[in-house]
Amino acid sequence: MPAKKAKNKKSAPEALFLGRLQRDFVITAQQQARIDEPGGNLLYAASAYKLWEDQPGLVARVGNEFPGKWIKEFGKHGFDTRGIRVISSSTDQRRFIAYPDVFTARQEQPIKHFGKLGLPFPKSLLGYKPPSPHTDPKRERGLLSLRPEDIPKEYLKAKVAHLCPLDYFSHHLLPAALRGAGIQTVTLDAGANYMHPRYWTEFPKLVNGLTVFMADEQKLRNLFSKKSADLWEMAEGIAKFNCQAVVIKSLTFGQYLYDAAAGRRYHVPAYPARIADITSAGSSFCGGFVAGLMRKQDLLEATLIGCATASLAMEGSGAFYISDSLTGLAEARVESLRQAVKIV
Repeated sequence: MPAKKAKNKKSAPEALFLGRLQRDFVITAQQQARIDEPGGNLLYAASAYKLWEDQPGLVARVGNEFPGKWIKEFGKHGFDTRGIRVISSSTDQRRFIAYPDVFTARQEQPIKHFGKLGLPFPKSLLGYKPPSPHTDPKRERGLLSLRPEDIPKEYLKAKVAHLCPLDYFSHHLLPAALRGAGIQTVTLDAGANYMHPRYWTEFPKLVNGLTVFMADEQKLRNLFSKKSADLWEMAEGIAKFNCQAVVIKSLTFGQYLYDAAAGRRYHVPAYPARIADITSAGSSFCGGFVAGLMRKQDLLEATLIGCATASLAMEGSGAFYISDSLTGLAEARVESLRQAVKIV
């Protein structure tokens, strides 16, 4: 049975987000449970972008058990869903996370965590297995791996495309396909399962031609294990693979921006947010960053907007929490962060 594509009649989006959709089960550090809610890096990034700009285009694959009503709901929130493909196979897209404290995530033993709260175990989480540590295959794709043909033709008029964390196969193929279709600004947030020394020889091709390569600090340290412990050396090493800029994300220390074209290093400290849930933090930064690029065409401004956006997202929980932010609050945080920027 061929893949089906969700339909949504809208004009072509200016920004594309390619990533994963998931069914989230989250117990926050405040012991609040979110049970079977829409989530995933794609939705978090697009929601953050939507705080600043309109109608992001979503590109993802979902199994036939993913709730169709959610896809309709995404459309009502102002997302273009024509790029969401429902495949005929069943795939487990559930994700469980419990936070014993705001910075520590646990994905194992969900029964124990619900028991501690005195809550009945959700039937929709029965049979859940936590993800096992692994590295992505280099030449094989999974059911949810994205292919260039998954991108609707009408999406190829977009100005910018952002790739959320995906498998190696998807990230290896998609940037060149997007640029070949005429999308000149392509940003990529590294996937966890290929940021490993054994991928070092493949890495130059993956990064080549990117506008911005982004990675969490720990992912980058994993890749550069035994090569370097200096973050700026890592950023410069990545940029030498023909990448215009590198952003290193850290929840506690803020963001490190290396602008290779200008030869400049910037550190933007983390905004002192009242953290409730970090699940969306990294993806929300990326969504804000892309919106910043659309608005300002400036890497530092984009980083500031990304940081401010992530700080808002972390103060609540759920993919759509950020949409209820007070008018002007995000802009105020951008200005506050601007005063704290350090040129290194």
